[in-house]
Amino acid sequence: MASLATAATEKASIEAFRRDVIEASMTQLVLVDFWAEWCGPCKTLTPLLERTVAAYPGRVALVKIDVDKNQSLASQFRIQSIPTVYAFLKGAPVDGFQGALGERELKTFIDRLLAGVPVEQPPEELDAAAEIEAMSTAAAEALAEGAHVEAAQMYAALAHELPEREDFAAGHARALLAGGDLAGAEAALAAVPADSKEPLVAQARAALALAKDAGPVGDIAGLRAAVAADPDAHQQRFELANSLIGAGDRDAAAEALLDIVRRDASWNEGAAKARLLKLFEAVGLGDPWTVATRRKLSTILFA
Repeated sequence: MASLATAATEKASIEAFRRDVIEASMTQLVLVDFWAEWCGPCKTLTPLLERTVAAYPGRVALVKIDVDKNQSLASQFRIQSIPTVYAFLKGAPVDGFQGALGERELKTFIDRLLAGVPVEQPPEELDAAAEIEAMSTAAAEALAEGAHVEAAQMYAALAHELPEREDFAAGHARALLAGGDLAGAEAALAAVPADSKEPLVAQARAALALAKDAGPVGDIAGLRAAVAADPDAHQQRFELANSLIGAGDRDAAAEALLDIVRRDASWNEGAAKARLLKLFEAVGLGDPWTVATRRKLSTILFA
């Protein structure tokens, strides 16, 4: 990532721009981020740009231009508000946007521009990249199909090969959690920085916290009998939900928690709702199951 914020003279700034943007864009996509220290939205967008661009090594570069220190460049590009981002390819601006985009929108923006750009990599690098992606896909499929041991082995190998890929560490942790190995999952996540912005890491950490809170699987049959005998036995119903979470039955766990909210939303300081929200985070806030179950919760709360 280059920055023109420290260019000593206007001539130096223009020469740096020609080198870092115009010339560099002949072989890759270059995003130019016009920003300033005093700009609030810039403080949100710039770190997101840095993280997102880092996921496209050799294909996308980021150049940051402080408009206060590079006024001639800002004037040349008619920058009227910041943040403003221009995308350069083959020496010319091809697209851009103003304001702070979300992570998904930013990735979509980059992917759309890269769609027509051939990836120029040596055959051995292409083979290695293809092998990693194939293993990543196989690991995800194994985890989805309940083959958590195989998934854990594949994710462990991927995380060892590419320790910078936080999503692989998250996959390893999720696979270990699926097998009931809480200590192993915690160790897998310990290698990831505490301030990680990777959504899958947040999801894995939420799942680990949920598993710790839920504790070991209890007497599910006995707890079912207890709540059947007394519909207002909220503590037993809550313990049933925890046991179902531990057993991997999120549907039944959610129904038990929703039943508590339906009968007494304030029970135990809203413990049932809090556990549901943690379950949503563990599954993934954008997951269709979460969306549907959250809708049920909203219907109960605002009926």
